[in-house]
Amino acid sequence: MKCPFCSNIESKVIDSRPTEENTNIRRRRECVECGKRFTTYEKVESIPLRVVKKDKSREMFDSQKLINGLVKACEKRPVSMEQIQKIVDDIENEAYSMLDKEITTTRIGERVMDELKNLDDVAYVRFASVYRQFKDIKTFMEELQTMLSDRDIHK
Repeated sequence: MKCPFCSNIESKVIDSRPTEENTNIRRRRECVECGKRFTTYEKVESIPLRVVKKDKSREMFDSQKLINGLVKACEKRPVSMEQIQKIVDDIENEAYSMLDKEITTTRIGERVMDELKNLDDVAYVRFASVYRQFKDIKTFMEELQTMLSDRDIHK
């Protein structure tokens, strides 16, 4: 495993444990060259998952794209990388459990927004503003009103 800090290819495993869902192995590693620690995940290889985009084109599912979008939405918010990884793992596991091994970007986006709505309001609004591509401030305000009224119902 290549060190993300110094690119050395030798590291030693310090700790291994299964994730909460027991579908992945989380490994803490230490680079033998620079001594810095990093985390890797190991999972069973399975049938490739494809994403159906809005224009009906298809591409391979890339969990890193989802992580990047979540990291951007959660920037400077009290959301840990473990929470972000859990959201991605949950969505990925749901998608792999589907029979046809295809998931729409709409389904992915809605699932992310459901998770963020329960996790952090600001991250939710950030993600929704990009995902829903609000045309104007009125549409944006309607989304905020819906979010606030949903919160009042659940109190």
